[in-house]
Amino acid sequence: MKHTHTQSIVQKGKFLKLSTLASAVALSCLSGQVAAQEESKGGLERIEVTARKTVESLQEVPVSVTSLGAVELMEKGMSVMTEIQQQSPNTTLQVSRGTNSTLTAFIRGVGQQDPVWGFEPGVGVYIDDVYISRPQGAVLDLFDLERVEVLRGPQGTLYGKNTIGGAIKYVTKKMTGDTELSVNATVGSYSQKDLKVMGQIPITDNLFFGFAVATLNRDGFGEFLVAPEGQDTENYNKDVQAARFTLEYQANEDVFVRFNYDKTKDESNAKGGYRLSDSILTDAPQPDSVYDSYSSLPTWNKVETEGMSLTVEWDINDSWAFKSVTASREGDSPTNIDFDSTPLGIFDTPATYTDEQISQEFQLNYVGDDITFVSGAYYYDAEACGIYDAYLMAFGISIEQSGCTDTKSLALYGQVSYDITDKLSTTVGLRYTKDEKHGVVEAGTRLGQAYPNSGWVDGYVRPDYAPNVVIDDTETWSRLTPRLGLEYALTDSTMFFGSYSQGFKSGMYNPRATFFQPAAAPEIVDSYEIGMKSDVTDSFRLNATLFRLDYTDRQYVVNVPSDDLAEPTQRIANVGESDANGLEIELTYIVTEGLTFTSALGTIDAEFTEVFSVDAAGNPIDLSDNFVISNTPDFTFNAGVKYEFTTDMGDFVFNGNYYYRDDYELFESPDELLRQEGYGLVNLSLNWYSDDGQWTAGLHAKNLTDEEYRVGGYNFTGGRTADGELLPGLGGDTTLIGYYGDPRTVHLTVGYTF
Repeated sequence: MKHTHTQSIVQKGKFLKLSTLASAVALSCLSGQVAAQEESKGGLERIEVTARKTVESLQEVPVSVTSLGAVELMEKGMSVMTEIQQQSPNTTLQVSRGTNSTLTAFIRGVGQQDPVWGFEPGVGVYIDDVYISRPQGAVLDLFDLERVEVLRGPQGTLYGKNTIGGAIKYVTKKMTGDTELSVNATVGSYSQKDLKVMGQIPITDNLFFGFAVATLNRDGFGEFLVAPEGQDTENYNKDVQAARFTLEYQANEDVFVRFNYDKTKDESNAKGGYRLSDSILTDAPQPDSVYDSYSSLPTWNKVETEGMSLTVEWDINDSWAFKSVTASREGDSPTNIDFDSTPLGIFDTPATYTDEQISQEFQLNYVGDDITFVSGAYYYDAEACGIYDAYLMAFGISIEQSGCTDTKSLALYGQVSYDITDKLSTTVGLRYTKDEKHGVVEAGTRLGQAYPNSGWVDGYVRPDYAPNVVIDDTETWSRLTPRLGLEYALTDSTMFFGSYSQGFKSGMYNPRATFFQPAAAPEIVDSYEIGMKSDVTDSFRLNATLFRLDYTDRQYVVNVPSDDLAEPTQRIANVGESDANGLEIELTYIVTEGLTFTSALGTIDAEFTEVFSVDAAGNPIDLSDNFVISNTPDFTFNAGVKYEFTTDMGDFVFNGNYYYRDDYELFESPDELLRQEGYGLVNLSLNWYSDDGQWTAGLHAKNLTDEEYRVGGYNFTGGRTADGELLPGLGGDTTLIGYYGDPRTVHLTVGYTF
């Protein structure tokens, strides 16, 4: 298996060689400087990766990855990141409870469902090689993209920390150098009105300016039946403006420079939950629609994110290449969370989250005849802060939590791939990471309703509260994360591979602590995979992966012995262990030149094997029977059909898709009141292309059967009586709240390219 030099701008490196596991891993992480192309191979579509002197196919990459190109996203009418979960097995991408653009991401049973500052994600999100550290604002809209990639399994060697479940890559389009302008307008259900304008302008022969702007608007799926006077009553609405600007400079054939700037402003209303039970404290019966709610808080909400990056590539010679990625990002998210979802302030929590980060990565890579070496150094400095005031009307107080987590991280990594024979190759990779965290947590009780800032509501002036600091501490961890792989090319179209990899999720301080608590150490995932990728015939492709995960040192709040061996204390600690075994199958079958069937199946058997705690007397107990793996159905299935045909009016493409998602729990503590039963979604699309290639149109129908399915919720009840009646809980009410995925919608998009 002879290497050829490739200048692939990839997430962690990487000049690739097909048929070696390290290069395969890097190839699965391609960024915006690699042009994704589609070629025909006996009828099967192949997503190709175009490097400077070679073309390499993702079909030959021995990792579990689903890649969706810009054309497929457009033709299926996929406009937001959470829709990607329907195309990738064993994947959960959903909007977090009570939010519009905060992401809950799980892959193979590994993720994080708590979005509060201080908690680290288990699935990494990247935009053109830049890590997005916080879930707020991570439910990105899909426009001006080259593709989206979902990598399943730990990516600890090339990506680093907080990718123990996997990674999601947004790859934006690289400019062609020509003058281009395109406009897409969308109208649809619930008064949807979207406008997207994208283009590029050559300033000189080697300097190019690109832009993409979008305004995305929709009325609510429901309404706030009761809200404070003067507040907008739309619920589940959308009001988003987004922009991206790019400068690309091709200094010569060996040096390429790219500057990106992006900003998103989401002013969609705060999302009100649906009461699954009548309130016992006020007149707030269950609404008729799951998208209707009540609120005693302001309904406004805001999420602003902004970032910039500078990428420099330098082909030193035919074997060596250098790359630098410098980036900064920041976010601001004030919001109103009415936990009880009634007109009374039974349990209301205004909150605000802020974050900022800078990162720098250098990569040095080598490609020879029989060996590929990828290496790099990575530095990351970030601060995540927040404050919330949880008002409990029954007690007339606000419980306030605030603080910041400062993180500094340094990593060095290297990965060597070696061809043992023409068919057999092996890979050894290792990453060293050093993490330093400084956590500050403040806890206090305020009389009456408090808000994070003055002016939150008309006339409110925030008093100068004296901080009550319960944690002001620094902790440092270091970790080596390896990857070992073996790949065997049975034929030119069939490949088998096996790998072992490890990842870790960073340690943390409990942002909800009310007394001093030491930091919890990092979580560890060890992953084992055996897989096959095969073009069985010229018209049938089958990819399959068997995997096992061993998940240790999971961070949970339980009773644990105190440091002085006195009374047990309740705090976050590394007390959990779990494992998972699963199978993923993806296939494509071309029936005729115009008719194609696709399918994806994911199965997983995941369970806790230990959750250590102690009883009131300090005796050790195992709570694993009381825990489940959240946001992880045992079974996910997708089946799609695509039919292309030509008429005198132009070309048409029909897409039909069915997605099934088995039962799942929303939280690690099983809750029959919030458990989501299995459901299926049916989506249909019809696209038209004019003969001159300038006009396009797409009619898209989502969730045709109008399924109601929960994606988040809260249970603040006190349990049930023997007769099954709900008991009041926190706040004195029977607060049981659900948040739901989108109802049936239809939209029409018309595009014109000048």
